[in-house]
Amino acid sequence: MSEQPPYLRIADELRQRIAEHVWEPGDRLPSRAQIGQECGVGENVVRRAQELLISQGVLEGRAGSGTYVAEPRERVRVVRSSAREQPSGSPFRQDMKALRLQSDWESRTDAKVPAPAEIATRLGIAEGEPCVRTTYEFLADGKPVQLSTSWEPYAVTGGTLVVLPEGGPYAGAGVVNRMAEIGVTISHAVEQPEPRHATAEEASLLGIQKAALVTHIRRTYYSDDGRPVETADIVVPAAHCEIVYEIPINR
Repeated sequence: MSEQPPYLRIADELRQRIAEHVWEPGDRLPSRAQIGQECGVGENVVRRAQELLISQGVLEGRAGSGTYVAEPRERVRVVRSSAREQPSGSPFRQDMKALRLQSDWESRTDAKVPAPAEIATRLGIAEGEPCVRTTYEFLADGKPVQLSTSWEPYAVTGGTLVVLPEGGPYAGAGVVNRMAEIGVTISHAVEQPEPRHATAEEASLLGIQKAALVTHIRRTYYSDDGRPVETADIVVPAAHCEIVYEIPINR
């Protein structure tokens, strides 16, 4: 059996000290040099151990200040299921309500944005065709828990009351309900989740360490005639959110 990598051993040691209340939530950890000297390892090993614990939500890094024991934070349960689309509101609100958390989101919409190559491929349109792009930051009790960037072909919604996802009479109704208002029936969605490290911008928006682990979900909604009508990139911090998929059974 191969020996445990040194940084994992140090991560276990730091986690144990927190469990034994040597360090309490909010406490600043000793310097990496001091921890390394105590544990017989180099500073780079301590750094990797701390980065792992930051990605898991055990520690938090503060720029120019050091590394601290993170305050306990309930892991948010995010349920992914097309069956959760409701005429009266969003699935995100349902999830937060079930957890007794106050839900909200901030958004920005830009119309007639040229579709980048990857987005065009996902939507089945030509690169550069105009789209409506909306960026979201979802909040639970005022804390960011999810980012999303949505793209809809302008050819589908342009000139209608639902052209702005967060504006007009159907603001915030969700893709399925908005599309239904213009006679487009959503039959299904395809999601492709994968783990990766957060970008600097994502880390800043989500309040997590740069390069912390996130789950990146590429989602595309399809109409009943097989046409992609919306695609989105959803980013969820692994340390703060548990992603669960519900699979409806048709009988």
